[in-house]
Amino acid sequence: MTSGKIHAQLARLFERHEVELEPDEDWLLTDGDYPALRAHWQDAPAPGQPGRLDIDLVLDEDRQLELSYAGNGQGEAGWRDALDRFARSDLPVLLAACWYVTDERKLDLAQWELGLRQWDAFIGRVAVEGADIVVPPGLVAGVVDALKGESLAPRLHWIRLFLRRTADGTLATEVLLDNAPWPAGDRALAAPAWPEAAQAYDVRALIALDVRDY
Repeated sequence: MTSGKIHAQLARLFERHEVELEPDEDWLLTDGDYPALRAHWQDAPAPGQPGRLDIDLVLDEDRQLELSYAGNGQGEAGWRDALDRFARSDLPVLLAACWYVTDERKLDLAQWELGLRQWDAFIGRVAVEGADIVVPPGLVAGVVDALKGESLAPRLHWIRLFLRRTADGTLATEVLLDNAPWPAGDRALAAPAWPEAAQAYDVRALIALDVRDY
């Protein structure tokens, strides 16, 4: 039942952006086909810890984008909090890259030259939680430089960026390229001078890029 409620809320969220998703068993489909979405909520393992909302976006028979969001609270309160994080951070990128619904107030658009190809980039806003900091400049430029060392097939790709800085200055990064660990991306994310803060903070962002049609 929980998944049904989450899917109903997820469908309403997309409907507000004029994208209609149709329920089909455990999935939400686009005109009966791909892209397809499903969501699963897992309550917090212990009091005071966040739960986790997993969202799977299937692009075609071979490719699936895996997304996860923390949610504070148990049950519906928790998954609604996680779904709000999704709406404020990654949703605009997915709408632009997969459904061609672009809101330039909520993401940045760019054109990158990587290898012999031109790419359209959909760059989500960087989300920071835990402290009020200014994201250092050069973050996206560092990601672009790292991508120049990759051999990218001419199709949609996605990059998930996550960084945690503890109060003692320790950095931990997790950068995924098409769901797989990407060490060059980790180095690019850790390279900027991340500000000091009295408490730990988390930084996350989603970037999608697709080859341009000629």
